[in-house]
Amino acid sequence: MECNIQRKYFSASSGRRELHAMITPKAEGSFSEQLGAVYCAFTGLHTEGLRAVMVRYFLSDPSNQAQEVRALQHECAVSVVGQTPLCGAKVAAWVWLQEGVTVKVDDEGGFTEVSHGAYSTLIQASACEPGLQSSTATRAMLNDLALSLEARGGTLIDNCLRTWLFVRDVDVNYAGAVSGRNELFALNGMTADSHFIASTGINGIHEDSTVSVVMDSLNCLGVKPEQIRFLKAKTHLNPTAEYGVAFERGTAVDFGDRRHVYVSGTASINNKGEIVWPGDVARQAERMFENVGALLEEADCGFDDVCHLIVYLRDVADYSAVSAMINERYPSLPRIVVLAPVCRPGWLIEVECMAFKAVETAYAAY
Repeated sequence: MECNIQRKYFSASSGRRELHAMITPKAEGSFSEQLGAVYCAFTGLHTEGLRAVMVRYFLSDPSNQAQEVRALQHECAVSVVGQTPLCGAKVAAWVWLQEGVTVKVDDEGGFTEVSHGAYSTLIQASACEPGLQSSTATRAMLNDLALSLEARGGTLIDNCLRTWLFVRDVDVNYAGAVSGRNELFALNGMTADSHFIASTGINGIHEDSTVSVVMDSLNCLGVKPEQIRFLKAKTHLNPTAEYGVAFERGTAVDFGDRRHVYVSGTASINNKGEIVWPGDVARQAERMFENVGALLEEADCGFDDVCHLIVYLRDVADYSAVSAMINERYPSLPRIVVLAPVCRPGWLIEVECMAFKAVETAYAAY
C-alpha cells in the first residue's frame, strides 16, 4: 500500500539538518495494512544520517489500534493519540527527524533523550495517570515532570519548552486540566508575572478509557533562560491568564546555529480574548492563520519557516472546505487535519506549528 509523504527539510547555519514529515496511507484496507504502510514509510525516512526523535500516531479507534502501534520498534519517542485523521485513513503519523544526534529511549523513566552538543532534549510521550480526574491527573503528571527535570539538574520553569495536553471529552474535562496545571505551575514559580509554557490543550483519547488526560512534553537541558523568548503578538492576542489559563502563545529558542519556534494551539481569537467570527469556520480559519502569522513575525519568522501544521476541527463536516483552503495557501507544508474539538465550544478550528530558522548567535550550536 502506498503512502503520501509530505516533507520539509531545514538546514541550520552549521549545515546540520532536521526533517518534518506527515505520513498518510491510502484510505483503504484494514488498519493493520494501513499501519504497515505508515511504518514502512517511517523507517524509510532514516537516511543520510537523519534519525527520528519523535513520532506521533493519530488513530481513529485507539482502543482497538494502540496496542498494535506500541508493538512496533521505533527507537524514538512515540506519542499515540485518538484523533481521527480526516483524510479518510485510520492512521496517520507526524515524524520529526534530526541529523547528528544520539537518541536513547528510557522506557522506565518515560523519556527519550536526544543528545546534541551542549544540549540534551528530553521528549516525553503519552504520559498518563489512569483512574484520576483531569485536575488531579494533570497536576500529578506535571509534578512528576518537574521532579524528573530536577533530578537531571533542570527545572520546569527553565527547561520545559512545550507541552501537549490531550483531554478526553474536552468540553467536560478541560476545566479540570486547567485547574491542575494552574496550581502546579504556581507551585513552581510560574505566574502571569513570570512566564508559562507553550502548549496545546485539545480533545484526544487514550486507549484506556479511565485516562482523562494524556501529556507529551518537550524539554531541553543546557539551554539558558536568556536563549528563550516568549511570543505575545499583543496586537492580535491577549495574555492567556486574562481568561484563567496558563500557557504561552508561543516560544522561540535560540541556539548557536538555529532558532526553534513552538507555536501553541491557536484559534480565532482577538486581543480581548473574544472568539472572532462565531459559527463561521472559514473566517475563523483565516483569523487563526493571521494570529499564527503575527506570532511567527515576532520571532522574525514567516510561514516559509514553518515545518509542519497540525489542524484540529470540531466538526467533520468542515473538513472539505478547510482542507481546500490549507492546500491552496500552504501547498508545500507538511500538514494534517484531525477530528479534535477545541477547548472552547465556540472555536471551530485550531492549529499548531513549529518553525525553524538558521541563525548565528553566541550560544552553543544545537
